[in-house]
Amino acid sequence: MEYYSKHNLPTPKEPHCPVYHCLPNQKAIVTGASSGIGKEVAIMLAKAGADVCVNYSKSEHKASEVAEEINLRTDCNAFTFKADVSKEDEVLSMFNAAQKRFGHIDIVVCNAGIQRDAPLVDMSVAQFDEVIGINLRGQFLCSREAVRIFKKQGIIENTSCSAGKILSIASVHDIIPWAGHVNYAASKGGVAMLIKSIAQEVAQYRIRANIISPGAIRTPINIQTWQNHEAYEELMKLIPYKRIGEPREVGRCAVWLASDQSDYINGATVYIDGGMTLYPGFETGG
Repeated sequence: MEYYSKHNLPTPKEPHCPVYHCLPNQKAIVTGASSGIGKEVAIMLAKAGADVCVNYSKSEHKASEVAEEINLRTDCNAFTFKADVSKEDEVLSMFNAAQKRFGHIDIVVCNAGIQRDAPLVDMSVAQFDEVIGINLRGQFLCSREAVRIFKKQGIIENTSCSAGKILSIASVHDIIPWAGHVNYAASKGGVAMLIKSIAQEVAQYRIRANIISPGAIRTPINIQTWQNHEAYEELMKLIPYKRIGEPREVGRCAVWLASDQSDYINGATVYIDGGMTLYPGFETGG
């Protein structure tokens, strides 16, 4: 790919045994699916056999492109739905629409998230509340509605051996402090404990909830870091594996965690970060 040749890096290869076709007849909602990680998760779930509700909050055009790609390039169906996940009535409307369209829901991927960065002393209450509202309250609202539906529908024969799966997209900053981003780090740390507590509470109903925590992934949200050579070199000091991650790598993990291949995994966090959480400052012995 052009990006990797530009930076003189080896291009990541597709795995020899991709996790495809392991979600036949399943139905999914992916929030924040119009771009970046959410887009790739939605597409890869569809490649694995799931119909997808492509949620967006602002960019209808981009969300429609994701749904169109799914409808044209896979055997699955997708539709778009506009909803601000921080608003309860809009979340309920989205789940109702997905149920009406699909008949049941098997997978909910809580991905929608934003950043509103500022030093602590300059951060406004509005900046703090907006990030907590979308990143944390949004995952609470979507997870709560998912559990309500999963409990009611139970295990659907010939679909999955669980009643439902919740996948939360968090961040390495659920454990790594981040100066200048206290609202974002607080939201992701909250998400981690939210999902683990949900997993503990609903496991008895054969409902699974797991977390994917990406590190530096090549998405629009951090384009200034990976397009600028000097900024990229600084970033590599934090990543032992010495490359940025690709959205499809998160997508593959999401497919696996949503499938019956991971049925005994519940309340777990998978870090997709090239080793960023390995305290790279100590890689030479400290």
